[in-house]
Parts: sequence; structure tokens; C-alpha cells
Amino acid sequence: MKELLTFRIAEKKDLDPIVEMLADDVLGKGRERYTHPLPESYVQAFHAIDEDPNNELIVACRETEILGVMQMTFTPYLTHQGSWRATIEGVRTSAVVRGQGAGTQMIEWAIKRAKERGCSLVQLTTDKQRAEALRFYQKLGFSATHEGMKMKL
Repeated sequence: MKELLTFRIAEKKDLDPIVEMLADDVLGKGRERYTHPLPESYVQAFHAIDEDPNNELIVACRETEILGVMQMTFTPYLTHQGSWRATIEGVRTSAVVRGQGAGTQMIEWAIKRAKERGCSLVQLTTDKQRAEALRFYQKLGFSATHEGMKMKL
């Protein structure tokens, strides 16, 4: 992808293409519900994120077209001498730009944003079923230093 993407905070009107991207992969097909109208749970989650100053739902755009999405959460910690860290979650790119550098631009932008917010650490998780994603993040300088664990409730 030769052209640079622009980044901005998502707006409610962006929810449809965001959820479409979240549902458009092997894992997303089983856990997302992309219907018209969207389930109210997405709208409620959007408002909770939008109202929280330590959460940012970011869209990557080419002109007015949304080509990527990610959520950034900024958290203060007592560890690492009381510093802040940024967590990057829900990274997705549109199928039309996958493999063209859009993901790289997104993560590089997120790292820059974390520095702007005074973070000393950027963290993310990727599903173990996503071997390509693991290689992608390692190529960008991330290290698999911890074993992450989750529990569905």
C-alpha cells in the first residue's frame, strides 16, 4: 500500500463497517454478529468506549473509506515504576487491503500514539490460531514474552 492511511477516532456512523471487518475472518465469523440493524450490544459498547478517556476506537481511512480498525486502551500500572501502558486490541483490516501494508501503518501509528500518551510499554495479544499475525507482530518488534490467558464468562 503506497498511499498513507489517515487515522481518527471512530464515530457512531462507522459502526457498520467496523463490525463488518470484525466479522470478516475465520475467528470473527464465529463470534461476531454482523446483521442489519446491528445488535444493540455493539452500540452500547461503542458508547462506553467513546465516553472513556482511556479508550480510543481508531479507524484507518483512505479518504472517506474505512479500511481498518483497532481499539487502544491506556492503563496506569504500579509496575514498571508506576508507568502507563497501551493495549492494542481488535485489529482488523478490510479484505481489500490485506497484505498491502495497511496493518503495518496501523501498528506504527498506534505505537506513536502510545508514546504521545506517555506510555512506556505497548502490549497486545493475538490468538494462537493466527500464526501469520504472530509473525507480523514479531516483524514489527513485538516479543512473545508472556503467556496470555483468558476465561470466557
